[in-house]
Amino acid sequence: MPINILMPALSPTMEKGNLAKWLKKEGDKVKSGDVIAEIETDKATMEVEAIDEGTIAKILVPEGTQDVPVNDVIAVLAGEGEDVKAAGAAKPSASAAPPK
Repeated sequence: MPINILMPALSPTMEKGNLAKWLKKEGDKVKSGDVIAEIETDKATMEVEAIDEGTIAKILVPEGTQDVPVNDVIAVLAGEGEDVKAAGAAKPSASAAPPK
């Protein structure tokens, strides 16, 4: 079953953040602990680590996107033995503003 990668909350009060940069691309294999993206807030830039193993099936929120709500799906991870194309069939959230 595909695993949704969510926009993390970097603080208890964080509601939105900017997806500054993807450090992995679609088709890349990741292990737990691998840094996959950089998230920016008005106060800090933080690295996002994978918590599961698998292959990045689909990136739903492009780098440079601002005001991505916490807990929005930003990418889909296919688990070991899963069809990457089928796992990447998830639909992106419409609530994030596109990059400017």
